[in-house]
Amino acid sequence: MEFAGKTALVTGSGAIGGLGHVTARVLAAGGADLILTGTDPQRGAQVAEDLRAVGGSAGAVRFVAADLSDPAGVRHLAADAGAVDILVNNASMMTFAPTAGQDLTSYDAAFAVNVRAPFQLTALLAEKMAAGGGGSIVNVSSTAAGLGMPGMAVYGATKAALESLTRTWAAEFAESNVRVNAVAPGPMRTSKVIAAMGPDIGGMGLTTALKRTSDPAEVAQVIAFLASDRASYMTGAIVAADGGRTAI
Repeated sequence: MEFAGKTALVTGSGAIGGLGHVTARVLAAGGADLILTGTDPQRGAQVAEDLRAVGGSAGAVRFVAADLSDPAGVRHLAADAGAVDILVNNASMMTFAPTAGQDLTSYDAAFAVNVRAPFQLTALLAEKMAAGGGGSIVNVSSTAAGLGMPGMAVYGATKAALESLTRTWAAEFAESNVRVNAVAPGPMRTSKVIAAMGPDIGGMGLTTALKRTSDPAEVAQVIAFLASDRASYMTGAIVAADGGRTAI
């Protein structure tokens, strides 16, 4: 199993049906030890139980409750996680509002979770990865980083910032054998999105070349590839897993 002997921290993995949960499932099936994190211990326990039941999983699974909008919570998570081989910065806060109607409280919260938390975690964990011989960081961006989408000014700006950080970190940590890449999903049928927008996600799948939305597992496979040694010559890449949305 390609992740045997490796420890992976996946943020935003504390709810069944989310991209973090599905990504953790793929890593667990590959034998990784998993550290899950979210804000709700009860839901986190459900995810941990699900992962322990994954066929072929040989790794340990544990959940750490953490509020990533709070710098102290991020520091606590990093300290609890210890040395990890893989970091998936997946936790995200989505805001939908026209620019003139965007409240600054939500603006600040989105940047705290989507930009500051990955920045802190990377700063705290990349050196430990380097000390262990290297590692892989995968940031979860969005097609909103590069497309103008009304109502998504703040969310798109946070993801554009994360993509910029991805490139800078790739250059900064290359000598330490720490690779940093990002995946930019398109419209995706996560449990949260379906609850908010309905099963057809507002028809957004029709905006892609493939004319459909993605199952989270399709994006999780791309994240797992970048995290694995199969992607050993990739760093600084922003990989679109968007059904061709940004190609047309």
